[in-house]
Amino acid sequence: MQDTYTPREIEAAAQADWAARDAYRVSEDPTKPKFYACSMLPYPSGKLHMGHVRNYTINDMMARQLRMKGYNVLMPMGWDAFGLPAENAAIKNHVPPARWTYDNIAYMKGQMQALGLAIDWSREIATCAPEYYKWNQWLFLRMLEKGIAYRKTQVVNWDPVDQTVLANEQVIDGRGWRTGAPVEKREIPGYYLAITRYAEELLSAVANPDDPNFLAGWPERVRLMQANWIGKSEGVRFAFTHDIRGDDGTLIQDGRLYVFTTRADTIMGVTFCAVAPEHPLAQHAARSNPALAAFIERCKQGGTTEAELALKEKEGMPTGLTVTHPLTGEAVPVWVGNYVLMSYGDGAVMGVPAHDERDFAFALKYGLPIKQVVGPAPATTQGGEDAQALVFDPTRWQDWYADKSGRLVCVHSGPLDGLPYQAAVDKVAELLVARGLGEKQTTWRLRDWGISRQRYWGTPIPIIHCDDCGPVPVPDEDLPVLLPEDLVPDGSGNPLAKCESFLQVDCPRCGKPARRETDTMDTFVDSSWYFMRYCDPTNTEAMVAAGTRYWMPMDQYIGGIEHAILHLLYARFWTKVMRDLGLVAVDEPFKRLLTQGMVLNHIYSRRTAKGGKEYFWPHDVENILDAAGKIVGARLKRDMPSADGVLPAGTPIDYEGVGTMSKSKNNGVDPQDLIEKYGADTARLYTMFTAPPEATLEWNDAAVEGSHRFLRRLWAFGCRLGAQDFGAAQQAVQGARSLAEVSFGPRAKALRHDIHTLFKQVDYDYQRMQYNTVVSGCMKMLNALESFDGADEPGAGVALIEGFGILLRCLYPVTPHLTHVLWQRLGYAGALGDLLDAPWPQPDEQALQRDTVELVLQINGKLRGSLTVAADADRAAIEAAALASPVFARYAEGKPARKVVVVPGRLVNVVV
Repeated sequence: MQDTYTPREIEAAAQADWAARDAYRVSEDPTKPKFYACSMLPYPSGKLHMGHVRNYTINDMMARQLRMKGYNVLMPMGWDAFGLPAENAAIKNHVPPARWTYDNIAYMKGQMQALGLAIDWSREIATCAPEYYKWNQWLFLRMLEKGIAYRKTQVVNWDPVDQTVLANEQVIDGRGWRTGAPVEKREIPGYYLAITRYAEELLSAVANPDDPNFLAGWPERVRLMQANWIGKSEGVRFAFTHDIRGDDGTLIQDGRLYVFTTRADTIMGVTFCAVAPEHPLAQHAARSNPALAAFIERCKQGGTTEAELALKEKEGMPTGLTVTHPLTGEAVPVWVGNYVLMSYGDGAVMGVPAHDERDFAFALKYGLPIKQVVGPAPATTQGGEDAQALVFDPTRWQDWYADKSGRLVCVHSGPLDGLPYQAAVDKVAELLVARGLGEKQTTWRLRDWGISRQRYWGTPIPIIHCDDCGPVPVPDEDLPVLLPEDLVPDGSGNPLAKCESFLQVDCPRCGKPARRETDTMDTFVDSSWYFMRYCDPTNTEAMVAAGTRYWMPMDQYIGGIEHAILHLLYARFWTKVMRDLGLVAVDEPFKRLLTQGMVLNHIYSRRTAKGGKEYFWPHDVENILDAAGKIVGARLKRDMPSADGVLPAGTPIDYEGVGTMSKSKNNGVDPQDLIEKYGADTARLYTMFTAPPEATLEWNDAAVEGSHRFLRRLWAFGCRLGAQDFGAAQQAVQGARSLAEVSFGPRAKALRHDIHTLFKQVDYDYQRMQYNTVVSGCMKMLNALESFDGADEPGAGVALIEGFGILLRCLYPVTPHLTHVLWQRLGYAGALGDLLDAPWPQPDEQALQRDTVELVLQINGKLRGSLTVAADADRAAIEAAALASPVFARYAEGKPARKVVVVPGRLVNVVV
């Protein structure tokens, strides 16, 4: 064996061997337990980043180790290849998105292969491939037949310059992110999926531990995020009546303004109602009020999500209209509020300023009445400080009213006075039901999933629009509806709307000329079932088949916390739809979920003369430290080009701390550069060793060097061991039965004890996916092997060869190339076969036993030395050894022992 560790040669040799044997191709095998481990598929952005490396190495470690334990392991990979970034790149580079996408896939696949990932590439999918998105279209049509998919008008952000719909995050200060044009709100038709039909089931699996499908293997915070997004609320829906009529003389909305509240106990505190700008009452009032019409138009600028509206200043304007309180008969003024969403509930809310923080701020701003209707029960007013804390103050906000323990009751509320929360809610519901104006109801924050996108690079929605027949589904035999791959977006709207070869088609029903739907599907559709397709990737006759029945549900899913809500929720919904259509037999797609931490690096920047900000790579700056070693600033190491000209070495640079690696902030690390310099095994080892999988990892160049030094030591030790007698190696790796026949000297026994003790912990850490401590345990094994000084003892060679074989198997899932080559060249393969399928070691209970143990020896409770006794020594033997020891003789000073305290396995204390 060569003495020098050369990662490039070693990794090339290992990968060539795996490729020649197609080592990672997997098929269904009913004789083995299956394990499906999958990382979230990447967007083909152009290059892998270190977050990818970390994610896929976690998956790879799991897959390799479980394969050694006898599992049939599936680890596939694919590409989330549709989406807006490809269109933006196409506009910038004047190339079709397809070319940009496929070029990126090819490059990133090469990077993954360089990492040595145990991916079954025969199952590779790309969501932009017709053979994949055909099934998006097929299932959409099945949903359409079942009423799960439907068409309705939706309010969207419309960029009048780009002639396209913008996502809420693409609207900045009311203007399009790319054009800067004022964004308009438009109502256009689109397709929706009725995810709300499954709200109860989706919620139960994340919120109810008694549910048989409860996702116990998911992080608690992800379950909570899903539950909050689904947002089940128990409350009362009721109507404020009115006599407001439209131009045709009929009552608007049948003379009822409906609201929903979870705090019906505060109904007597209503002092106003607020409606959304799009509400029919708001629109009616605006027709005769130009100021209100102008306000409504301003409200339509910006985003339409709860999160965005929560951050906006609450604004409103009176409509001049009133509605009637359902219990008191009082007139309640109607306002238009910019914080009310038409898409949530009935587009209206009741205003109770005394007991709602948002309503309180609104009432103070516009001088609206604030009426207290919740207060302390008489029994709680005797408590001094407690009573004082519950005094209502109409000039400030207080949240004590939310206490539902019973010490608060309704006040100033007529028939509700003295009732605690639940009793008051029940009474309100009873009164409203009697009047025919309301009832208890469960509502959901979750809304049906709008999948229509006015974009080009996505799955075409398989609908044909006919002037006579209306929207007509594309027949199954005509699927897939192919997306032209040669179009180049120019920013002036969806190019499909200008592509006559795509648009022109005959109606499947009447045969007359018709036009295809130009909207494409939300790319969340693509990622909602790709993991199913991995199981049957080449099946042309069915969306899923026998492979899915074998592999699903997935045993371990790995991905970023940023996908904790929508992707996972949509994937769960899609699975349930497939189940109900008889396509799969699982209720939930992912048994266990790991959300790996992000990779962070230092951020350095400076303000330019014009006020802009430019960033500098960490390797171009030198840190300035304070007396405690904390980074307080930085300066350039060398002359650097800048927006302000060339900056000389030593120029002060701002230090912004650590943040997620990003190209825009010049703090990313290119995995390719790392692999070329140190090798893939070093990159893998570093990302696993530096932090637990779920924790953030802060980049450290020195630690990368340290990881590389460890692998050089490992290689060097393997080279030294290569001179050993490998007849003994055959014996050493056969297991406990043959090793029981070997006579080991005391230091060889001690080495075996250390190795097997460390292995037992490593094995446990693999089970709990604490891969950083797995690496730490392997490092300790190498330390034990290197420091062994009993080469002249009986069994020394066997102990070393056995120990190194255990180390190679423990380290193999982390650094497969180096360990693969050492395993082959040192002869282990002759006894146990290729490392890929070598049996996982088992702790040798005999090796874990010691002939002797060392106990702490105390005299009168003070540490005075140690005592070595036989491991099986009884209490009497330990007492006798302690009293016969030189330590006792020295510190007892001739005094007799009055008592001997023995703590088995730990210490002896002689009291004199």
